[in-house]
Amino acid sequence: MRQLTGHVPMLPLWTYGFHQSRERYKTSQELLNVVDTYRKMKIPFDGIIQDWQYWGSNYLWNAMDFLNEDFSNYRQMIDHVHGINAHLSISIWASFGPQTLQFRELKDKNLLYDFMTWPNSGLSSWPPNMDYPSGVRCYDPYSKDAREIYWKHLSRLHKAGVDAWWMDSTDPDHNFKDSDLDQVRAITDPATGKDFDGSWRSVRNAYALACVEGVHDNQIKADSSRRPFILTRSYFAGQQRTGANTWSGDISSSWDSFRKQVPICLNYTLTANPNVNTDIGGFFANAYNKSYLDNTATKNPLYQELYVRWMQFGVFCPMMRSHGTEVYRELYHYGKPGEVIYDALLDAVKMRYQIMPYIYSQSWKVSKNDDSFMRALVMDFKNDKETWNNNREFMFGPSFLVAPVVKALYTPETANMTDEISGWDKNKKSLYQEGFKADWSAKKTYEVYLPKGATWYDYWTGTKIDGGQIIKSDVTIAHSPLYVKAGSIIPICTKEVQYANIADWQSLDIKVYPGADGSFTLYEDEGDGYNYKHGKCSEIKFSWNEKSRTLTVNKRRGSFDGMHANRTFRVVLPNGDSKIINYNGSKSTVKL
Repeated sequence: MRQLTGHVPMLPLWTYGFHQSRERYKTSQELLNVVDTYRKMKIPFDGIIQDWQYWGSNYLWNAMDFLNEDFSNYRQMIDHVHGINAHLSISIWASFGPQTLQFRELKDKNLLYDFMTWPNSGLSSWPPNMDYPSGVRCYDPYSKDAREIYWKHLSRLHKAGVDAWWMDSTDPDHNFKDSDLDQVRAITDPATGKDFDGSWRSVRNAYALACVEGVHDNQIKADSSRRPFILTRSYFAGQQRTGANTWSGDISSSWDSFRKQVPICLNYTLTANPNVNTDIGGFFANAYNKSYLDNTATKNPLYQELYVRWMQFGVFCPMMRSHGTEVYRELYHYGKPGEVIYDALLDAVKMRYQIMPYIYSQSWKVSKNDDSFMRALVMDFKNDKETWNNNREFMFGPSFLVAPVVKALYTPETANMTDEISGWDKNKKSLYQEGFKADWSAKKTYEVYLPKGATWYDYWTGTKIDGGQIIKSDVTIAHSPLYVKAGSIIPICTKEVQYANIADWQSLDIKVYPGADGSFTLYEDEGDGYNYKHGKCSEIKFSWNEKSRTLTVNKRRGSFDGMHANRTFRVVLPNGDSKIINYNGSKSTVKL
């Protein structure tokens, strides 16, 4: 499908770090309090995300401007975020309120659709007060003119320093009851750029592609120093060529919903889109509060367990992003250092940064070789029938077998049935259980299937296990089951870091898992921009020979500005044996 519809570009290094979000930061000061607290508490993160309404009222919907007076100092806010080595992503939509500049310009050129879209009311109250309709309308992204108008106004935020775009409602949200789906209008084919006459009905499924590609292509024309990054809600074939990362939408915070995220992500991969993620913790979580929006869910063991397991799953998604409404998601609301839940959340985020050299190297394979991040087991073990319909486990890159704990082990599992309408209902039944305490110290087991055709290592203990069997994996709240295929070579960043930076990778642990021959290529570049396309990048290939028990670090290929000419690699086996390689770019071999 990638050969037919487009290859995946390299994304900026920072986008693979941890992203913190909330619906929503209501003032610039609230957002800055979060980023400053994270840096003060040494919680690693790379991205802070500003959700909607920074523009003001619904009549100014998606003005793509900080018109809300609580963000009047937005330039200082952006500078502050950049000053602590973080990045800002911001919510933008495919629709505009009637008081926006975009609405008026698009309307004058007949580039707005006439169907109703969300938000229905111009007032922010819930349920919507339809005595005051919002008048918000979706724009026509199939028009080249419309896409250029969209970018012209979005470029204000780009020039102000906003780093990435959260393109919400690229479905789009719609109410077609009073609209004509068969009205014919001029449409630009996003793939060819050619114009033709067609109806909304004939192209509606490709709406997300047209929206995302319009922003991606126009940003590249305007700025060659930064790789575009787009988070969006919907996907259509070919969208992977923009590098857009698709998330699964406003889902409920429940174990049932969590379980469904694994096959959802794998199905995206199987349809050529390797960049996918979910709201860590689920979006609608108010049912875990004692009362409406009191934030007590952060102390509720039923939600704490769900949030921890979802965070542990997020480590192995192409984008690791915590987001949701009704309950604060920042880690420091879940305890303090030394407390079980806080430590489990923090350890998951730290692990993300430890395996960052592995993730970024895999991103190069995704771009260069049409590889994938999250891989359904059948993709790598097609001869093992037990993998054909396994929707609970997956490979992350070539080495990790991830088995997220998708059922409650320490708390009662209670249903939180929610959709996009009932999710906002303040009268939902509470799942808060007064006085319930979980014994987080208890040891639990969780069934994991290890595919045949390979030998496996427990990542946490180093224990070697034969494939082709179901095992009962020992688990705690601190971590979910994780296994590594024999023959794997995994680079680990051992330095305590606060954000993704290749400069911190001068010294790496190189974990080698014997039992089969194996290889791994460590890829590095400047982390952003397009110099990598002109050869400014490096590749270091590691090869393990099982028979001779030797690891060879091959001659480095390529270079880039800021590259470490000399490196320290500590080669580590599962039993703890290790040897040091002082690497200067020339071939080197050690025997273990």
